[in-house]
Amino acid sequence: METATHTQSARINPKIIVPFVDSVRRVFATMVGVQTTVQRPHLKALAAPTYDVSSIIGFSGDIVGSVIVSFQKEAAERLASAFAGMSITADMPDFPDAIGELANMIAGGAKKHLGTLASITVPSVVIGSGHVIARLSDVPCIVIPCQTPVGAFAVEISIKQIKPARSNQGGAQ
Repeated sequence: METATHTQSARINPKIIVPFVDSVRRVFATMVGVQTTVQRPHLKALAAPTYDVSSIIGFSGDIVGSVIVSFQKEAAERLASAFAGMSITADMPDFPDAIGELANMIAGGAKKHLGTLASITVPSVVIGSGHVIARLSDVPCIVIPCQTPVGAFAVEISIKQIKPARSNQGGAQ
């Protein structure tokens, strides 16, 4: 039993999680005007995203993999509406743009604090229950469950560092 707990805690690296938690709180407080309660991160076994609306951001460079921000549909509509300053529903053309931009800001904000050189992709948005998003098979997926007054979402991190973090000493990156 101790070995499983030790292995699980070894795989959940706070140096990866903390930048995403901080970015989620910052993005939703400043851009959406919503306080977010971040719950305990855990490893995810199933490939299906946590909820029905998912935005996928790919990472390349010193870090590879993906980050998925997965929303309950009703929460996604309310959060996108608050972000856009107007009512937006899932069937409107601006909906995927708003959801993708929220994920982009979360991933971009976290990327700055990971201590590596990495690029992120333009977000892709998938809408529909039961969708499955393939991820790297050799990288565990860490789920950060989040709760807002208008509903739940989760940040699913499936990235690995392939080059050591760079020092910020001695100049700009």
